[in-house]
Amino acid sequence: MAIMEMPESLAPTATASGIENLNSDLNQAVRRRRGSSGFEPATGIDSADVNTNDDIRDDVCGSGAGFETMSKSVGDGKLREEERSDAVVNGEENKTTEATTLYKFSYRASTPAHRRIRESPLSSDAIFRQSHAGLFNLCVVVLIAVNSRLIIENLMKYGLLIRAGFWFSSKSLRDWPLLMCCLSLQLLPLTAFLVEKMAQKRRMTEFVVVILHITITTAAILYPVLVILTCDSAFLSGVILMLVACIVWMKLVSYAHTNRDMRQLAKCMDKVETSDADSCYDVSFKSLAYFMVAPTLCYQLSYPQNPCIRKGWVARQFIKLVIFTGLMGFIIEQYINPIVQNSQHPLKGNLLYAIERVLKLSVPNLYVWLCMFYCFFHLWLNILAELLCFGDREFYKDWWNAKTIDEYWRMWNMPVHKWMVRHIYFPCLRNGIPKAVALLIAFLVSAVFHELCIAVPCRLFKFWAFIGIMFQVPLVILTNFFQNQFQSSMVGNMMFWCFFCILGQPMCVLLYYHDVMNRKSSAR
Repeated sequence: MAIMEMPESLAPTATASGIENLNSDLNQAVRRRRGSSGFEPATGIDSADVNTNDDIRDDVCGSGAGFETMSKSVGDGKLREEERSDAVVNGEENKTTEATTLYKFSYRASTPAHRRIRESPLSSDAIFRQSHAGLFNLCVVVLIAVNSRLIIENLMKYGLLIRAGFWFSSKSLRDWPLLMCCLSLQLLPLTAFLVEKMAQKRRMTEFVVVILHITITTAAILYPVLVILTCDSAFLSGVILMLVACIVWMKLVSYAHTNRDMRQLAKCMDKVETSDADSCYDVSFKSLAYFMVAPTLCYQLSYPQNPCIRKGWVARQFIKLVIFTGLMGFIIEQYINPIVQNSQHPLKGNLLYAIERVLKLSVPNLYVWLCMFYCFFHLWLNILAELLCFGDREFYKDWWNAKTIDEYWRMWNMPVHKWMVRHIYFPCLRNGIPKAVALLIAFLVSAVFHELCIAVPCRLFKFWAFIGIMFQVPLVILTNFFQNQFQSSMVGNMMFWCFFCILGQPMCVLLYYHDVMNRKSSAR
């Protein structure tokens, strides 16, 4: 501003009448610069300040005081300067005087306060351009407060309900047939390797190789199912064995399918007499052994590798795994069990009561599901990848931002998604099957394995999990329709959370629980 450029030696000579004249001159300068529409842009004030500089000099130096008055004022200014220096040394100078004088002239009442068009931060045009970090922090604080109250209320009502019977009953120590079954499953990859070795040496026809691989993969599923159904084992032990069996089955299918494709490529290269025929097809036991323990379901001869193992990082992730597994168990014992025990069959009781139980169960069930996802897909798979120096760690994508059910299934479980695309979806397309039918086949395979992992440990085949997965097909069509209709990511994302987490999973939990209880009561 021009007022700041006034010589310091001249400032003390401005008397009270001089300040009044300065204010009047500044107001006149602002009035002269007013246009017909009211106020001029902000540059008008700066111009007035520039003109005010000349007015100050005229008031101080050219108002009849003469050269003698000016000399006197300069001398007084030097005297004041010395006094000011002494005041600075003694710490007695008031530093706000200059700032106060500046504020008198820099932002006057006649300065325009509204200069351009602006939107409110929460308006529809500007809400997505703003940062909502503060509101996110508020939601976190409210979530912690509400859940703290619920924890205290639950402890006051039920007490501490943690018990080991749900996880490992007294029969768990006698579940050695399941343990032996899990260990003996590892013989099947060795058998598949021998089959591929014989096929590489061309001692078997392609038809025999296919039949043997079908037999091996079928045994990988039927053997654990028979063991679980014949042994009265704990529920958790059965679930773990079925998950291991499904993983082994998918790995064996990928191993057989990939080697068959490489054999076909090698035959094509033999016809054109290239030297790369042997390098593209290699049956290595080391590659198979690494594949069977690696966090992937798709077989290939080599994988991206990290240079070293971060032992401290592995220890921290393992501690997190223990903590979140304990939290998951606490929520199941303290919240989910009392809710389902005090509920009725959702398809046989009062409709409003069933809806109330489903909504009450949805929150703790959602917490358990999120803890399960974090423990398995983030912590456990990353720990395994770090120990094996496995480089590709895209085990999931940002599925929580899924706009449709279709996007969710493509992002939340990347190992299974890659296996489905590689060994189910695209082989169907290459054989002339339409895309819609290929998608239906992929959901059918997923539904069968979901039903096996739940129904076999429960020893109950009501096909609730199968129906729930196949119900995703019309939901894919519905959410895609709404996404195209509204062109909004929020509508599709809210529908995903509502159908999948708030209604679907709690309903399946209640259905299986009451069917299992009815089976046990009828058996007695």
